[in-house]
Amino acid sequence: MSEPRLERDEKGLYLTDGELILKADFAEMKDRIRQANLERELVVKAVSVKGLKDGLKVMDATAGLGEDSFLLAASGYEVFMYEQDEVIAALLEDAVLRAQSGEDPEIPENVRIAAERMHFTKGDSIDAMLAMGGKDERSFDVIYLDPMFPERKKSAAVKKKFQLLHKLERPEMREEELLKAAISVNPRKIVIKRPIKGPFLCGIKPEYSIKGNSVRYDIVIPR
Repeated sequence: MSEPRLERDEKGLYLTDGELILKADFAEMKDRIRQANLERELVVKAVSVKGLKDGLKVMDATAGLGEDSFLLAASGYEVFMYEQDEVIAALLEDAVLRAQSGEDPEIPENVRIAAERMHFTKGDSIDAMLAMGGKDERSFDVIYLDPMFPERKKSAAVKKKFQLLHKLERPEMREEELLKAAISVNPRKIVIKRPIKGPFLCGIKPEYSIKGNSVRYDIVIPR
């Protein structure tokens, strides 16, 4: 196997080392966005704001391959995604554009409609949030942070597609700066994805948490 590299075929961009292949493809999530299934998604429950749905603006400050953003967009939220890793950003942008275009017959209509509510920016979300901070109007209702990354020491249990990510040089996750920047935007709440037994981000105790089997969502309300 060689070093991971980006390649493109008739169905879009993908990352490969000659053996494993990693591709962002929202069509693979079509069953998860059926209404009955979507309502059970913990990230959707965590991000929801009582009394608000239409027009709710969410920033996914650490978008990765965009799976959580896609679930939120399918729930009707306008989702603004930031990803600074160049390789992952390229995969995500390609997936969003393919889903939005409607040109691929394998992409269902409900996937395309959800993707229309996804807005991607390649870059550092910390800089973007600091530029928004201090304004009178609220830029976003919810800031979503997912600083998690599959653990290397459990590689046998990690999905094959994520093993390629372990070979990439990931940008340093500046967790304290990330959380401070999110607070500066003054959203209605900040939702932080954590390992189920992991510590609170930067030691800040959340107002409450929504727990699953392997992850939990800590909710911080800026004061």
